Amino acid sequence: MKLTENQVIAIKRKRGELNMSIRGLERATGVSRWTLIDIFKHDHRNVNSKTFKKLNDWLINEYELSTRVHPTKAVVKND
Repeated sequence: MKLTENQVIAIKRKRGELNMSIRGLERATGVSRWTLIDIFKHDHRNVNSKTFKKLNDWLINEYELSTRVHPTKAVVKND
């Protein structure tokens, strides 16, 4: 399967937001650091289906976590 440039940008952006090292991303996604380095630094876009799924699942999970509203941060309107 082929990662799109937008997917790679999203992974890089989320990694940056979370201040994760390659090793941290490796632990979070289950994708080897060597594969991640190839994707980020060597424009490697063709990955096997398991790698594709792991990266997409991680992105989706992180997106879901970031969109949840913490109960103490809920906005209350007083009319």
